[in-house]
Amino acid sequence: MSETLELAQELVRRPSVTPEDAGCQELLAERLATLGFRIEPMPFGEVKNLWARRGNEAPLFCFAGHTDVVPPGPEEAWRFPPFQPTVRDGMLHGRGSADMKGSIAAMLTATERFLANHADHRGSLAWLITSDEEGEAVDGTVKVVETLQARGEKIDWCLVGEPSSSQRLGDTIKNGRRGSLNGRLRVKGIQGHVAYPHLARNPVHQALPALAELAAAEWDRGNEFFPPTSFQISNIHAGTGATNVIPGELEVVFNFRFSTENTAESLQQRTEEILGRHGLEYELEWSLSGNPFLTAAGELVDAAREAVLATTGREPELSTSGGTSDGRFIAPTGAQVIELGPLNATIHKVNEQVAVADLEQLSEIYERILVRLLG
Repeated sequence: MSETLELAQELVRRPSVTPEDAGCQELLAERLATLGFRIEPMPFGEVKNLWARRGNEAPLFCFAGHTDVVPPGPEEAWRFPPFQPTVRDGMLHGRGSADMKGSIAAMLTATERFLANHADHRGSLAWLITSDEEGEAVDGTVKVVETLQARGEKIDWCLVGEPSSSQRLGDTIKNGRRGSLNGRLRVKGIQGHVAYPHLARNPVHQALPALAELAAAEWDRGNEFFPPTSFQISNIHAGTGATNVIPGELEVVFNFRFSTENTAESLQQRTEEILGRHGLEYELEWSLSGNPFLTAAGELVDAAREAVLATTGREPELSTSGGTSDGRFIAPTGAQVIELGPLNATIHKVNEQVAVADLEQLSEIYERILVRLLG
């Protein structure tokens, strides 16, 4: 059994449902300490974070990732128990195998091989691991980054091991992400009997034209790197459940995934202008999950592209599609950030799995990137 597969299995075996770490970071810290890394646990609230660094000089390359996983759901729905890592037909099955314990295992074996051959590498090498990526993400990477900034530690290059590949390993490198802005809208009405609508005010009827306008609006047309900004209603609720009661309030939860053609402030302003034109009595709460970021062609992107080509023989595509990642907390510090990991076809699903061969190649890709940048 390869070292990468063995470590991936050991990590999957630990039921680290967010924000639990279940000992994953301790295992990683032990291995990194033997390589000369300074180990610095950074717990915040219920969240465990690990910062480990080898070297003091610039440039600083950082592997970033998370040990927490989403809940597996009913165990009987799985082909194999979700926290009992099982290899069948060349696939490693288990919760977190693709998102992203397999990547973490590949990072570590790549780090070990790189240091065995480049003990006197230039610059510094670091690890930033959290157990709060799949949850609220308020006590994880964002807090570690704030701590590093406060003491003047700057990451130059950061590789996040999120599962970025679409059809084949390495076919996609995420060199940026869209911003994510959440809104919770409460439209006020007057509750009443459906037989006496003149004595009530139905917030659903009042809000529908405004919601239709928001859904149909063109917020921007995107650009060379980003698709157009999208507005999506994710939840809507009103009423008591009775068929004869006009609701007194409507609640709508929505999200913007936005490009660099907009800002959170511009989206908020335009949304409130639309709501205002429809004369609604409402309350609106905003929460920003992250601003968009982009890493253009440069040392990190070039190194990753060359490493994928040399290992797999394929040219990766650069993409900013998909959800958010903890890269959104690291990029604003001025770091070049990319996401590069295994296939994302089964992440967050029942029977999550990753190809064993892909883990081996991923470890080789990571090692080639280290050689190019720090060797």
